[in-house]
Amino acid sequence: MRIISGKARGTKLYTLEGENTRPTLDRVKESIFSIIQKEIEGAKILDLFAGSGAIGLEFLSRGAEKAVLCDKSKEAINIIKKNIEKTHMEECTQIYNVDFENCLDKLKDEQFDIIYLDPPYETDYILKSLNKIIQLNITKEKSLIIIETDDEQRIQQQIKNIDVEIVDKRKYGRATIIFLSLKKQSA
Repeated sequence: MRIISGKARGTKLYTLEGENTRPTLDRVKESIFSIIQKEIEGAKILDLFAGSGAIGLEFLSRGAEKAVLCDKSKEAINIIKKNIEKTHMEECTQIYNVDFENCLDKLKDEQFDIIYLDPPYETDYILKSLNKIIQLNITKEKSLIIIETDDEQRIQQQIKNIDVEIVDKRKYGRATIIFLSLKKQSA
């Protein structure tokens, strides 16, 4: 796994051992970033299930201003710290070693341009995350929420009654990437 583009391009990243995490494939990452490249410069990013930190660090390498990386696993946090150090991104990262709900509570006074959600598959963490993100108002008017899942139908069913709308969706093998924005409130 490596940083694909930007100032840390080509940097090989440390990864987590074992079956508990699945790194986003480079081709999937490349596609996501080419779709949203105009949104990245100066953006404030939240990667709520950061794993190795690769997604947040890719954002920073491509010009995002700040990335908040959260993972409840101590092993993941150790890998994230090593990857931050290796990419020289200490100044623009913030790390939380808590579960996603506690992290969102701690971030209630902040707002993010892009939020990336790639929780363990077969959980209801996407639904819970979205509800809390909306409740705490940590998005801006034009924020983008990106979901990575292996069960598009289940996620679409879960989010159909939430104030978000799907603006794009792409399938890459087992993974589906869903791009959401907040629904515009009518006056």
